[in-house]
Amino acid sequence: MLRILVLNGPNLNMLGVREPGIYGVDTLQSIEQRLGEKADRLGVSIDFFQTNHEGEMIDRIHSAYEQQDGIIMNPGAWTHYSYGIRDALSTVNIPVIEVHLSNIHKREEFRHHSVIAPISLGQIVGLGAIGYELALDALHRKAQSDGS
Repeated sequence: MLRILVLNGPNLNMLGVREPGIYGVDTLQSIEQRLGEKADRLGVSIDFFQTNHEGEMIDRIHSAYEQQDGIIMNPGAWTHYSYGIRDALSTVNIPVIEVHLSNIHKREEFRHHSVIAPISLGQIVGLGAIGYELALDALHRKAQSDGS
């Protein structure tokens, strides 16, 4: 069974409250529920983790080594500067898809650069909560085409 880890970084626990004009009205819990239902339909095992603490995120990425087949990650603000998270993802060598609810390329200049994108399988931005589902579809299809 394909095993997918969904990681969410700082402030994403406040979805539904935090700037709904930018991030939408979905809560993190509602996103996880829909993603869990989709994973069940696909026959995929899925785990969720959110933290506002960089070291905790790095530890969770490390614990995914040889335990997960793919990672869906919304790094939040860490996208733009966390070489520690980038290095952790590189170390575990698990395919990762970077997801952002808003289109980071249409926002403030500092949000345009991702240190995670160069080591990612792909990046999905600006499509709201459905971006997570698209990332799950992509990892599932990749595993099928790889024969996993």
